[in-house]
Amino acid sequence: MAQCILKIALDTPLNAVFDYRWQYQDGEDSGGQGARPQVGQLALVPFARREVMGLIVGLAEHSDVPAEKLKDALAVRHQLAPLSAQWLALAGFAADYYQRPLGEVALPGLPKNLRVLTTVALDRAIKKLGKLEDSHDHTPLNMPQLNPEQQTAADFIGGAQGYQPALLYGVTGSGKTEVYLQACAQVLAREPQGQILIMVPEINLTPQLEGNIRARFPGVMLATLHSSLSEGERMLHWLAAHQGQARIVLGTRLAILSSLPKLKLIVIDEEHDPSYKQQEGLRYSARDLAVWRAWQLKIPIVLGSATPSLESWHHAQGGRYKLLELRERAVKAAVLPAVKLVDMERDKPRDGLTSALVAALKLRMERGEQSLLFLNRRGYAPVICCESCGWISDCTRCTSFMVLHKPEHRLRCHHCSLEMRIPHHCPTCGNVDLQPVGRGTQRVEEGLQALFPEARILRIDADSTRKKGSAQEAFDTVHRGEVDILIGTQMVAKGHDFKKLTLVGIMNPDTALFSQDYRASERLFAQLMQVAGRAGRAAQTEGGSAAEVLIQTRYTQHPLYSAVVNHDYDHFATALLEERKQAGLPPYLFQALLRAEAAELATAIEFLDIARGCVLHPGITINDPIPMTMTRIHNVDRAQLLVESPSRPNLQLFLKEWMDALRSLKTRVKWSLEVDPLDI
Repeated sequence: MAQCILKIALDTPLNAVFDYRWQYQDGEDSGGQGARPQVGQLALVPFARREVMGLIVGLAEHSDVPAEKLKDALAVRHQLAPLSAQWLALAGFAADYYQRPLGEVALPGLPKNLRVLTTVALDRAIKKLGKLEDSHDHTPLNMPQLNPEQQTAADFIGGAQGYQPALLYGVTGSGKTEVYLQACAQVLAREPQGQILIMVPEINLTPQLEGNIRARFPGVMLATLHSSLSEGERMLHWLAAHQGQARIVLGTRLAILSSLPKLKLIVIDEEHDPSYKQQEGLRYSARDLAVWRAWQLKIPIVLGSATPSLESWHHAQGGRYKLLELRERAVKAAVLPAVKLVDMERDKPRDGLTSALVAALKLRMERGEQSLLFLNRRGYAPVICCESCGWISDCTRCTSFMVLHKPEHRLRCHHCSLEMRIPHHCPTCGNVDLQPVGRGTQRVEEGLQALFPEARILRIDADSTRKKGSAQEAFDTVHRGEVDILIGTQMVAKGHDFKKLTLVGIMNPDTALFSQDYRASERLFAQLMQVAGRAGRAAQTEGGSAAEVLIQTRYTQHPLYSAVVNHDYDHFATALLEERKQAGLPPYLFQALLRAEAAELATAIEFLDIARGCVLHPGITINDPIPMTMTRIHNVDRAQLLVESPSRPNLQLFLKEWMDALRSLKTRVKWSLEVDPLDI
């Protein structure tokens, strides 16, 4: 018997790798529990009073830990192929860049069942997966003819060698998905054993794309990775990718941390979407990690969007990314919708709808076409109030309002999930006449049912699609033409191809014009362009309506709306980049945000004041601590401290030193660091 020391990373907040002793059969390098372990394998070890799964990140002959304190590892998962050196490098980069312990990055990126199942259960899963080999037939079916712009883009992506980042800028309906699929066909033809990763920002976008991929490549094994899968499903799909069986992997942001040993191409659809940024725990950007992973593996990557992020547009304009453009819609005779502004000062809305929008809805109803009303606010009304004394339905645990959900007869906080019954009278003065203020999707639905009693109306938002599979069922209903008027939030704004939809009405977009977040205008423009692009994607039929978008606003002269009317992303993005450059904001500046949470706001501010002065570094700007916009959530007060630098390397050097200092502070404040924050 021989002995070695396992260097094991654990999912703990401690920034350390722990040493464990392991006995193995001398001379045996693979197979069985007596084999010598390998870097990248999982190992079960005792930690504190628990048994936990860790990741072997190094092997040594000796340890600096005294022999009497050194513990034995309990088991090593030899039946699972080790995670590759490239995957470990990806996890290591993410840990360094986002200033988190390696174990906190690597372990949560693996399926939970991989860490908790018994050896027998894992063997059974691997054996089951072995029976699902694909047919090895990569021949694509039903390949449509591309237009010249699409063909140029597909050939560049499919034929790229080495690290080749490309930004595919295409207007809505320009056929970006078809470009992806034909580029994938070229890669699979050239690399029969290769793997392709395709990422989308939201789970509800996966079924439509999955159907397209399966129809195009019926002989290729496809794995999907997203959070709505059961733990058993996720483990099987992850294993298929890890073992190289799955040739195409489709997933949301967590898929970027999947093990893909034969990866040859990465596709990031809707690359501008903020959903690619994780907002809890390891606050990573899946898009940015994907670019680094492509650079690491020397493979091409394509980022596609009708409204690229300013960061990606900046890189394309500067030559770091190859700019591929699709300026025309893919379907012949399908044109971009006409965007019109409806002045709410002149055309006063009733029940939230102007007469122009009502008339347009009625016309589409008469012609058997579909309409979409977009309102990015769920619930019935944002708040209820007492007109006698001024009481409003504040949340008792947050600096927010309790939203009225009339069908459920509840008030609900969308931040802490507190619920209560709708009060029968004002808690302050006893007035029984409590009024809803503002409109959400539920109230718009109620108004439309009264206005068009014969219409088939469907609402799609987070409340109506809570059950598993309900969102896909709702979208299928729309695609089958069984809906006349669709009401929805941002869930319906992108990625969906509604063939019969000819009208989009946009309600209440003005609030984003006055946000303190400097990214608000970029997000609003992207949202408006994306939802407008749902209209007129099919060729106009004889006697049918021309595609139209009506935006209800009180600020018809605002330059943002002018850019939307003209479908002018280029001018809008160029002007916004110039504003960012003059103001010294990203992408011309690099930021990190330290957040602190405590029972009292003063405690959080005091901690941030101490943090502000504990490390000084040239070229780093540390701003004053301030309360967060949403100061209190679930009885916890929150504050933040913004750190800025014109140099990314300088910022990273500072953050590493700063984190060491902060971890040495004794405090009861809960704090976290976010690098490249999206919400400030």
